[in-house]
Amino acid sequence: MYSPQLASPFGRSGGMSNAYRQVGAETSVEDASPHKLISLLFDGYMESIAQARGAMRNGEIEKKGKAIGRAARIVEEGLKASLNVDDGGPLARDLKALYDYLTQRLTLANLRNDEAMLDECVGLMEPLRQAWREIGGQVSSPSN
Repeated sequence: MYSPQLASPFGRSGGMSNAYRQVGAETSVEDASPHKLISLLFDGYMESIAQARGAMRNGEIEKKGKAIGRAARIVEEGLKASLNVDDGGPLARDLKALYDYLTQRLTLANLRNDEAMLDECVGLMEPLRQAWREIGGQVSSPSN
């Protein structure tokens, strides 16, 4: 049986569901598996970046700031906070470094109104999102 604490660099699922609620996710997370929660975070991140890009193009500064802020919170309070750096080994440490970098780039993209930086952030996150989707079928949990 799959155990998220033992088999991955990620921590407890309760923290992820709390983080997901805090970043404004509009879905039921009460019965979601840890794997599904991370998938929802990836999707919310991409959606936030798309919203930020549209707002940036339309000159909607407040909307852009909120969308980028949401993406940064997903990275910090959801994805990064769910890492188990102590037991996750090099993978968890590498993901933490990536998430730190993404947070910095999102902040700069907001300050500089730089769509290319948003593209970079999407380009860095999309391979993780796809890999996470691909392993979804291999993860067995009581509820998905």
